[in-house]
Amino acid sequence: MAGSTVHLTDYSDNDGAKSKVILTGAIGDYGGATSVSANGTKDLAHRSELDLALVHGSFRVRIADLDKKIVSAFSHFPSNTSTCSGSVIVTGAAPIIAGSGTGSYRRISGSFNLTVTIDEVVAKSKCDASAPFLDQAVVISGSGSVSLG
Repeated sequence: MAGSTVHLTDYSDNDGAKSKVILTGAIGDYGGATSVSANGTKDLAHRSELDLALVHGSFRVRIADLDKKIVSAFSHFPSNTSTCSGSVIVTGAAPIIAGSGTGSYRRISGSFNLTVTIDEVVAKSKCDASAPFLDQAVVISGSGSVSLG
């Protein structure tokens, strides 16, 4: 499979390191995802890579550039100060990390174009980006051209 389209959806109800992920199209698989640093340790700040641990193998995508855009977008949060809620939406490339694949994805390559949407309601006692959130949804979705070798 050379340059086939794969759709990725990753979702969570918090900004922790773990989430759920589904791939459809040229790859039909699902599992968990963990935000990790380049050395594989859990990264709660989401500054480096997303490790997709799927049923048929695993691989990583680079999310560092998306994270920089998210941090910048949160400087204008919340977008509605009367309800202390808002959305942050950023889009960017997330290339597959060369050599990161295992199992069915041992020789995977390519890149995704992903959109990250974060919706939050924060405490009115401190209505800004540093306030504890009362509820949150984080969705990463997009597609890309992927080759399995």
